[in-house]
Amino acid sequence: MTARRFANPIFVALDTPDLALATALVNAVRPYVGGVKVGLEFISSLGPAGVRELVGMGLPVFADVKLHDIPNTVSGAVREVAKLGVAMLNVHAAGGEAMLRAAKEAAASVDPKVRVLAVTVLTSMTDDDLRAVGQGDSVALQVGRLARLAQTCGLDGVVCSPREIEVVRRACGDEFLVVTPGVRPAGAALADQRRVMSPREAIAYGADILVIGRPITAAINPAEAAAAIAEDVAPARAA
Repeated sequence: MTARRFANPIFVALDTPDLALATALVNAVRPYVGGVKVGLEFISSLGPAGVRELVGMGLPVFADVKLHDIPNTVSGAVREVAKLGVAMLNVHAAGGEAMLRAAKEAAASVDPKVRVLAVTVLTSMTDDDLRAVGQGDSVALQVGRLARLAQTCGLDGVVCSPREIEVVRRACGDEFLVVTPGVRPAGAALADQRRVMSPREAIAYGADILVIGRPITAAINPAEAAAAIAEDVAPARAA
């Protein structure tokens, strides 16, 4: 099963400490997106109340918390995030088997429908960056290794750059969720992303969810930008 499992695979990234701006953006783009993603800037500034506000707006919310700590600490944090009503949350796959299993069990204890994803290799990193932190393998090999570990531990999917979608599909099959940041429409600035792909390409390669921030939120007309991306991916979703 591919992205067709979602009515709309586009999740808009609301990386802002301004709740009024975030809710205005949701209201503007909701006809063209399938959900919203909130990250550390939003959560650190606005806390659980801010997340609950977005959950209450009715679109699925992905809490991009990227937890990475000892299993007991991650377990407690996952329970609290899951209580906010989010549809998805994530932890770092590099935390290891015990941490990954603890995260999945903690989320399931609150709501079995909450999907727990594992972050593989950040989209800002290259092979050289991995070597600098002691990882001798390429990004692709590391993503495949961490995806297999996450699947073995019962997680629902992974977060990876679109450049590794095929690696994850080969390692874990079509039922494993693939969520991809690092998606940029043609002509959009890359900012701090390194391993990128267009939205249509990412869907064609097998992405389930596209996390797209600045190409929508920084546009002069966010609704028009979101609509254009939705139109762009439609042929790939229908293929």
